[in-house]
Amino acid sequence: MHYEVFLSFRGENTRRSFTDHLYTALCRAEIRAFRDDDGIRRGENIDLEIKKAIQETKLSIIVFSKDYASSRWCLDELAMIMERRRAVGHIVFPVFYDVDPSEVGTQTGRYGEAFAKHQIRFKDQMERVEGWRKALKEVAYMEGMVLEDGY
Repeated sequence: MHYEVFLSFRGENTRRSFTDHLYTALCRAEIRAFRDDDGIRRGENIDLEIKKAIQETKLSIIVFSKDYASSRWCLDELAMIMERRRAVGHIVFPVFYDVDPSEVGTQTGRYGEAFAKHQIRFKDQMERVEGWRKALKEVAYMEGMVLEDGY
């Protein structure tokens, strides 16, 4: 299936709230959106399917939440999305859901705590960690939406 929009989000923070509402609104508008729980069939390679979806979509909506940076999956998605933006002008729309964009860009607060753990866990892959930092810094200063929890 071909998708128009790729949704990147931390499931445990927003799957049953904001992201579900966003996904439903996109579907009602007849916009095909990829989200990991619907877009991947059982038995498929998750990493490969996500890469393929990012490559095929025209636009990515990234829902940053308090624990987004604690997920290496989310950070890998973000790095791929931002690389695609730099390479071919992929459209990126950030949503800062109950998190301050400056915390995302400077990796302070919960984002700083997550990166302290990543630096230990991925000490042999610091280039990867630096790629995540670069992507977060870049996206934090893009035009997007800032929403408080329950908005």
